[in-house]
Amino acid sequence: MATVNVTLPHHRYEVRIEPGSLVRLGLLVREASPHDRAALVVDEQIASSHGRVAARSLSAADYDTQVANMPTGEKHKTLGTVRGLYEVLLNARLERKSPVVALGGGITGDTAGFVAATYLRGVPLVQCPTTLLAMVDASVGGKVGVNVPQGKNLIGAFHQPTLVVIDPDTLRTLPERELRCGLAECVKHAVIRDEALFDWLEDRRDDILKLDSDTMTTLVERNVAIKAAVVMEDEKEAGVRAHLNFGHTFAHAIEAGTEYGTYHHGEAVSLGMVAATRLAVDRGLCRAGVLDRLVTLLEAVGLPTSAEDLPAAEKLLDLMRSDKKVADGRIRLVLPTRLGEVVIVNDAPDEAIAAAWGALSEKPTD
Repeated sequence: MATVNVTLPHHRYEVRIEPGSLVRLGLLVREASPHDRAALVVDEQIASSHGRVAARSLSAADYDTQVANMPTGEKHKTLGTVRGLYEVLLNARLERKSPVVALGGGITGDTAGFVAATYLRGVPLVQCPTTLLAMVDASVGGKVGVNVPQGKNLIGAFHQPTLVVIDPDTLRTLPERELRCGLAECVKHAVIRDEALFDWLEDRRDDILKLDSDTMTTLVERNVAIKAAVVMEDEKEAGVRAHLNFGHTFAHAIEAGTEYGTYHHGEAVSLGMVAATRLAVDRGLCRAGVLDRLVTLLEAVGLPTSAEDLPAAEKLLDLMRSDKKVADGRIRLVLPTRLGEVVIVNDAPDEAIAAAWGALSEKPTD
């Protein structure tokens, strides 16, 4: 078992990474959050598989467990879903020490996390991610929230988990598309913090796509360590935590502009990283070779690096202005200067951003 510790001024928790740990979930939760009742919020797609294992484990650990299945998909990450989950928790009479266990991908974790942050002004949250994207990113750091028509994650809170339990074996049932989407966040971590990880991803991409057990455990541990380090430096995004948004301001505009129906989050992040790096190259912040290596790696793991079906640049720019990271009316972007290092800029002219958008629709040349 690998353990990554997250230590904050007001809170400390462990991220436990161990193949097969889902069957021990109840015992692990009881160590971190002992109580007689718990709620298990589970993505309905895995309710009959991983959900049953988790529910049995919680019951075996003497939890009176209320299971709530959550609809699958970004379109259900809404206040309406939150309201329904409140009803489940209220009817089950969950108390302030009753843990909410989120089992699923980032959508489930974000939504159940927001419920935990606001139900009775805050109850313990246990993240149990079953997708690679959620394992390496969404489950660690305490960002929780939901979408509204105006944009992604505009309603939310910071609510750190009590415990994160990661069972890499659950990735064996993950659709290939979702696995590839999770790799987008791994590439992001490498670009912003760890050139050696970028090299490792290039060397081990075939083993990753084959879900080699040791490789996947190492992949998750290295990425969680990066995410945890950033969070410990800057819990509420006053400074360096914003680096984790590399590619995301572009990505959120893509998702909103296509009504969350065309691109999965990781695919949008892949396109967003390419657009952000293209902008960095155009502004002289980094060498073209960085963009070349980024595009090559993303394509090697099956992620998109160009798109011909995006809305007009003007619409995408307007959506970027609605992003929660806008400061003083300026679009704030994270741009690479080299592999392993990024900077935050808020003075990129609209014309330069539009050009980066336009570059995504260009067909690659041989």
